[in-house]
Amino acid sequence: MSDVPARILVADNDEDVLALVAFRLRRAGYEVLLARDGDEALAQARAELPDLCVLDVMMPGLTGVEVTQRLRSDESTRTLPVILLTARVQEADLVRGYAAGANAYVRKPFDAKALRTQVETLLAERDGDGPAG
Repeated sequence: MSDVPARILVADNDEDVLALVAFRLRRAGYEVLLARDGDEALAQARAELPDLCVLDVMMPGLTGVEVTQRLRSDESTRTLPVILLTARVQEADLVRGYAAGANAYVRKPFDAKALRTQVETLLAERDGDGPAG
């Protein structure tokens, strides 16, 4: 494992959620980039090429699902792991997110341990250290 912390882009229009997710991830040793809507998230993902994205599903402008779709259609961000953060728990919403290319969902109000586990798992898989998938 590298000594350089993974960079995680977190996008949420709720300042409290954004601050809490960022705090938890920084506390776990990650570098955190912030975006407050879907358009900003997409622009930052393309410019900064983070190691992973945590995107709120419901944001002004582009939704987290739409950002995920656009990331998947761009060669430079096609394999970027994406966790969708959502209060929506209907099966149709989950299906839509996974169909767009999301790697995982974490439900709001989020459990810090669940989020960290998803982040660690996806980063390990991306780096080739995780379970074969």
